Amino acid sequence: MHAAPLTDAGLTPYHAVRRSLSKLTPGSTAVVIGVGGLGHLAIQILKATTEARVVAVDTRPEALALAQEYGSDLTVQSGEAAAEEIRDATMGRGADVVLDLVGADATLSLGAAVVRQLGDLTLVGIAGGSLPFSFFSVPYEVSIQSTYWGTRRELIEVLDLGARGLLRPKVTTVGLDEAIDTYRAMAEGKLEGRVVVVP
Repeated sequence: MHAAPLTDAGLTPYHAVRRSLSKLTPGSTAVVIGVGGLGHLAIQILKATTEARVVAVDTRPEALALAQEYGSDLTVQSGEAAAEEIRDATMGRGADVVLDLVGADATLSLGAAVVRQLGDLTLVGIAGGSLPFSFFSVPYEVSIQSTYWGTRRELIEVLDLGARGLLRPKVTTVGLDEAIDTYRAMAEGKLEGRVVVVP
């Protein structure tokens, strides 16, 4: 039951973290935007595999509480003051890596506002947002990239982290007869973590 979400919700952020591993050194900062089904695992992956300080951003207080439960060093309520709060927390430097697990216009804009020069802004979420891009729209030499899922070898590594207790997905189980209602709740943003449908 707990291994099932790792094959997607664990592997996807793991692949994104691995792409930026060289920037997640001691003293670095990683920002996770969106503490949902993938985001709560992204926080754990960052804590288990890097020395980065992790900042979690979400609009929902319950999601920020979940981020704290899973090891986030700082939580920030999404909104007008979020970028300034993250910049202050990094002493004005900005984040070395930003993982946008939502992918809306507002979250991409926040990511661009808080990533540092030479940092990575990685789009993982598929909410359909876009980011205007020009020479002056992001800090100099920022890498903007998208990722999708991961490799078989990375899946083995994710499952190993899970087996060692370093990744603990928040899982709710429902019966097959509850699946339609569960999809509705998911579409309305009312779920925490991942749901496993058990026949």
